Amino acid sequence: MLAKKKEGDGLVKSVLLAYFILALHVLLIAGMAVLVLFFRGVVNYMLWIFLGGMVLIGFSLFYFIRRMRAEGRSLREMLKNPMFNGRSVEVSLLGGMATVKLGQSSQPPAIGHDAAVDLPRLEDPEASRNRDASDLAELARLLEKDLITVDEFNKAKRQLLKG
Repeated sequence: MLAKKKEGDGLVKSVLLAYFILALHVLLIAGMAVLVLFFRGVVNYMLWIFLGGMVLIGFSLFYFIRRMRAEGRSLREMLKNPMFNGRSVEVSLLGGMATVKLGQSSQPPAIGHDAAVDLPRLEDPEASRNRDASDLAELARLLEKDLITVDEFNKAKRQLLKG
């Protein structure tokens, strides 16, 4: 019998594909480490490393295009998926050394944007002491000019020193 497609099949396949790509990156980095450790260095084998990288990128591109054609969709149709609506898609390889960004985001990214964020900050204790001292000086000036009474001065001083 034919198995019916479940709703989560596409999501599971996408996650497995992402893990497969991650595993390929780990293998690529491990292969380069072996070249550095067991051979004379990357410089002597730069052409082979470059050619091997190009073959891997070509194979990945071939696999992606073959899969896209098997689903009968174009890249534009795939990006019109509601999941990508209003978002840009960024493909990053080797930790951001090679990055391709498709589409323009109407919303700023949640992390790493340069917009000013008004965060609560602690007050400098020295500035607080200076302000308290200037307030006390102002109270003393008012007392000297007989604009306030001694009781009002003491009450205001206690409130100011309590915080």
